[in-house]
Amino acid sequence: MNQASALNLIEPDPLGGAEASDIQRLNADALSAEIDWFNRVLTCRFNLYFEQGENPFSDINEIPVPDLSTDKSMYAQTIRLFGFDERERLILILALLPNIMPQALDTFFIRNKLFDKPYSEFGGWQSGQHRGFMPTIETAAFLIAGGDIEKRFVLTELFEPDHPFTAHNILMLDYKQFGEPFFCTTLGMSTEYLNLFTTGEVHKPDFSMTFPAKRLTTAACWDDLVLAHHVKDEVRHLISWAHGARTIMQDWGLAKVLKPGYRVLFYGPPGTGKTMTASLIGEEIQSDVYRVDLSAVVSKYIGETEKNLASLFDQAEKKKWILFFDEADALFGKRTQGSTANDRHSNQEISYLLQRIEDYPGIVILATNLQGNIDDAFSRRFQSMIHFAMPDAQQRYRIWKNSIPAQCPLADDVDLHALADNHELAGGAIINVIRYAAIQVVQTGSDHITQEFLDQGVVKEQRKEGKSL
Repeated sequence: MNQASALNLIEPDPLGGAEASDIQRLNADALSAEIDWFNRVLTCRFNLYFEQGENPFSDINEIPVPDLSTDKSMYAQTIRLFGFDERERLILILALLPNIMPQALDTFFIRNKLFDKPYSEFGGWQSGQHRGFMPTIETAAFLIAGGDIEKRFVLTELFEPDHPFTAHNILMLDYKQFGEPFFCTTLGMSTEYLNLFTTGEVHKPDFSMTFPAKRLTTAACWDDLVLAHHVKDEVRHLISWAHGARTIMQDWGLAKVLKPGYRVLFYGPPGTGKTMTASLIGEEIQSDVYRVDLSAVVSKYIGETEKNLASLFDQAEKKKWILFFDEADALFGKRTQGSTANDRHSNQEISYLLQRIEDYPGIVILATNLQGNIDDAFSRRFQSMIHFAMPDAQQRYRIWKNSIPAQCPLADDVDLHALADNHELAGGAIINVIRYAAIQVVQTGSDHITQEFLDQGVVKEQRKEGKSL
């Protein structure tokens, strides 16, 4: 079960035609009951650990757990879907509290008077802006295991890669620095599940300072894409791999000799359909396509680039995304031969990226205007290299025809055949011409897109490309 299928099994409208406020009320009621239980467990743990106060329980497991068997909230549905036990529910609430009730964790701020410092067994950290306590795995271990070392050992299985917490991207586990204890790992809730448990909505991740990729979508279909026949054949070959990968690798046993995933290079002039093709492949195989912003990935701080890439690839693997590196030669270009620290660091980043791409079990698409700019070490690892050439006159006519809808006000004097025959433009440039002409209609108060407006747009595009008129 991948993350997409897991979220699909959660009923988005448990009341049938309910308003968003009703769904949020269900979530709030379930979480309120769960937080009350959490608070009782936390109080019990402190009393047992420090041997203080009157405690009606000799173990936290004696405290009654809220019954979620018929609860229709998103939180309860998730608990039932994965069969989470009391330990896992406590960890979920612990990860949620900084976002919905941070004051519930203020107890962890008490200090050890003997050493005048925070208690090491509480774990946790404080961020720059958030004034509350931010939990770590150490915090979860104290809450669940107390001082029982054997229970701490058993607890580690909940943070293994194949556990739903990680496999379905429910929790965000941030390993701060190499060499630090595993239990220092920051414990947070992923944006998708935070939204699901609160507002009831599932949002696709989008570009941010911590997520250097943007989801590609398109309203186009395959009929809108004009490509040479051999290019279409190559693309269909890639799609066939996506549909049959499990059969090829697992059922037929070829995983012994074949690398996982599929790596392909799209190369050719700008505007020839590389990005649209990537988007349509995603639509065809029902996988999200994310365009990676290479400038956001690369950091001037040593080790940060690898960390950013690791986070991106880890999420992509869990969700079976297609990764699309546009203008790939910016980072995948020829490696430098210099001997400075910066040169060595740059080559180290490239080597790390090469390894992650080679090990990625999904589809990776690299796009570049010039094939020769790509490092030879990458080129040898592509399963396919597809050339998106400039369209010929016949293809250009089809692009002109497909790009102007029937309801678009086109004047009788427009000659699309002449435009296609006389002007060598890529599909992207043709779209720009149509956009320019449409704006001219609005700006001048005209009724139709005229040949004159289109000719003006062509001149404008040719000037952009540095072509003589």
